[in-house]
Amino acid sequence: MKRTLPSDSTSAGRRARIARRIVAVLAAALACHAATADDGPRKALRVCQDPNNLPFSNTKGEGIENRIAELFGKELGLPVTYYSFPQRMGFVRNTLRYKLPGQDYPCDIIMGVPVGFEQADVTKPYYRSTYALVLSNSKGLDKVDSIEDFLRLDPAVLKSLKIGVFDRSPASAWLDRHGLVDQGVPYLMLSPDPDQYPGELIERELAAGKIDAAIVWGPIAGFYAKRATARPLKVILLKSEPGVKFDYAMAMGVRRGEPQWKQQIESLIERKQPEIEAILRDYGVPLVDAQGNPLAR
Repeated sequence: MKRTLPSDSTSAGRRARIARRIVAVLAAALACHAATADDGPRKALRVCQDPNNLPFSNTKGEGIENRIAELFGKELGLPVTYYSFPQRMGFVRNTLRYKLPGQDYPCDIIMGVPVGFEQADVTKPYYRSTYALVLSNSKGLDKVDSIEDFLRLDPAVLKSLKIGVFDRSPASAWLDRHGLVDQGVPYLMLSPDPDQYPGELIERELAAGKIDAAIVWGPIAGFYAKRATARPLKVILLKSEPGVKFDYAMAMGVRRGEPQWKQQIESLIERKQPEIEAILRDYGVPLVDAQGNPLAR
């Protein structure tokens, strides 16, 4: 009989056992990290916020997200604290994931992120809204009550309009789809100026008559149109079309590796949904279902 050497299968088995031990050690380490992140009583509901971003948040606590945070804090029996940073590039890195050696994180939750957001662990959604066309009453636009009315306007009237849109938003694609690119007036969504806020497009440009219409995210449209007093403004909801998505579900974002905290927030979203919806409606947020149809009040 031929003398046999240690077989490849024996070596492979040894390597497999070592690999399993390494995986087990790593899994234990990760589990320990996750448990550590969630262990211990919280002393405050620490919110990451933009300091100047109404209707969502500001340092005076006047925004939608401030109101919901206070609702959650009361339910948890915790004071609410805020860590402010302009919601520009690097917001998550400088808030939710920011931590100096030997120090704790400054905040634990972002109150508003779109479902599918990749920079945080995203909760179940708590509302869905859509983009809207906001109109002044100039140039006969006071007679427009639907998007179909708008698109059926006399071509000469349509071509005379100035329609404000934010760059890199679905509004640009919609203008292109309907042959209105030349009527678009672009504005920067992420301005380097910390005093700039998205509502300026409605409050300072449209209400002042510098443009005739604007296409913006629904919460911004509803809030600032409601506040306009110098010139009445009309809000017309936009439904998604082939190649142009307008409606999005919004959720909250927490750090990855904190499953108990995420579960606790999701439980609050579920239990406090009626109060959350009341807050949203108080700010004029247009709410829609999964098909983009307005929700009945």
